[in-house]
Amino acid sequence: MKTINLIKAQYLQGPTNIDLIRSHKLLALGTKLGVTLGTAGLLFSGITTAAYSQTAESLPNNDSLLEQIDRYAIPTKDDALGQVNNISQLKDVSPTDWAYEALRGLVDRYGCIAGYPNQTFRGNQALTRYEFAAGLNACLNQIERLIASLDSVSAEDLEIARQLAQEFEAELATLNERVDDLEGRTAFLEDHQFSTTTKLTGESVFSLGHIFTGDQITRSGDDVNRSNVNNQEIDSEVVFGQRARLGFNTSFTGKDLLFTQFTAGNFPFFSERTGTFEGDLGLIADNGNELDLLVALYSFPLGDRTTVVLEGFGGIAYDFADTISPLDHYNDSASGSISAFGVRNPIYNQVVGAGVGIRSELSDSFELSAGYLAPDAQNPRNGNGLFNGAYSLLGQLVFKPGDRFKLGLTYVNSYNSSDTFTGSNLANLNTLAFGEVGETVPITSNSYGVQASFSLSDRFIISGWGGYTTSRVLSSVTANGVNVSRGDQDIWNWAVTLAFPDLLKEGNLGGIVVGMEPKVTDSSINISSVTDNTDRDTSLHVEAFYQYQLSDNIAVTPGAIWITAPDHDSRNDDVVIGTLRTTFTF
Repeated sequence: MKTINLIKAQYLQGPTNIDLIRSHKLLALGTKLGVTLGTAGLLFSGITTAAYSQTAESLPNNDSLLEQIDRYAIPTKDDALGQVNNISQLKDVSPTDWAYEALRGLVDRYGCIAGYPNQTFRGNQALTRYEFAAGLNACLNQIERLIASLDSVSAEDLEIARQLAQEFEAELATLNERVDDLEGRTAFLEDHQFSTTTKLTGESVFSLGHIFTGDQITRSGDDVNRSNVNNQEIDSEVVFGQRARLGFNTSFTGKDLLFTQFTAGNFPFFSERTGTFEGDLGLIADNGNELDLLVALYSFPLGDRTTVVLEGFGGIAYDFADTISPLDHYNDSASGSISAFGVRNPIYNQVVGAGVGIRSELSDSFELSAGYLAPDAQNPRNGNGLFNGAYSLLGQLVFKPGDRFKLGLTYVNSYNSSDTFTGSNLANLNTLAFGEVGETVPITSNSYGVQASFSLSDRFIISGWGGYTTSRVLSSVTANGVNVSRGDQDIWNWAVTLAFPDLLKEGNLGGIVVGMEPKVTDSSINISSVTDNTDRDTSLHVEAFYQYQLSDNIAVTPGAIWITAPDHDSRNDDVVIGTLRTTFTF
């Protein structure tokens, strides 16, 4: 061992260079740091349920040091990357410097640099001195290992190594300082993290909104001559509101998730001004900025292909079912589509409350989802509760033969939970009937949906859906001088959407939605205070938005919605709504 140390001291000349050779273990240390930081920042990376995907994003990395170290790191032999044994294979290493020839000789003799599949160090840029130093460090480490194992290393090669280490001493030292700094930061994060089991995530959305044109409609079905009615133009000012949400993501096993989310906001529902749910913005926030519990659920795996979701409060269909739509970001329009209609097939909106959901991959090509939710599960009064009141039951089969195509077939059965809060007033029979008679009317419904999405390329996705609902009033109700009769009702909706991921810049999203919000096409249900029981005409929903990522955590989205013949009644003037949404996530 004394002989080895003497040889190293002789050719590397002193403790400074020896320390450099020993200390720059970039690959192993960089990999270790990547795993450590990744574990600290992503406690729940194994969870896949869509309901909380928007709250399980990575912590922001404002410092580029880790990215730089990752760029410089050289993969180990265990990495599934091609081995490059000749430095001339590395396209972006310039051969003009003397150091190039010196390092090439060491690489050729000791095979100490592993390249990447495209034979570059990452990207097409020229090899920097720091990148060169990382490669040199790998050779120094290899030479040190050979000396330690008593393998032969020529005196000439040791002299070359000494000269290279001296030439790039500053770069090697800088890399070492950066690794030490990252180690310190990692230790600090571990000591000061919010919780060993819980990650705090959140979003804050600021939104401007304005109804540019349109008249406040009279409810669909009022049989009046509009020429004799003072049809008031909507008196709407520009509004500015916000919504904030805080989520606590807790994992006990690394694969389960206890998700608790609170919300507060004051952004208004424009349907209060337009008189129809059509065109309403999807930014759900109107609780006077009081902090309320929004979601409480617990998700855990059941085998390798199945996830169970226990919904304690605020459950919704997308917690356990894929809505197929690329414009649905599962955060109630904090990103993605700007309207309540444009995010997904409205029949999913019927599935809300407390209960249980399950999502299982039957195979690589088929996925089955099922769930039962009750909106009044926590109410012990007669006619409520988990099994004796309003409920929704969902079943869905998704066919996904490849990465670019998905097809979903959905069925929803519900009792007193059929409203989607999109489309005409007649299409939201629970709300309309309750408003007329002042009490709940027993309504059951069956809904059928077809959703499809096809990625023509990484930057263009075409998708759409069709939905059909048949509702039935089980018994007549009379109150406040208004009668709602027994009968049946048919409701249809459809949409075609275009999504443009990474439009003009990576992370951006452009979107176009053209469709028909829920419309009553046939009905035998009569409400005595309303003349018509079907929608008169057909309204179109046209929407466009562009989500621009200012940074990883800030997005600005201008968008507009145009509704023709609002409330499916051509007697109503078209409504145009504009919005400017800014979303902050952390």
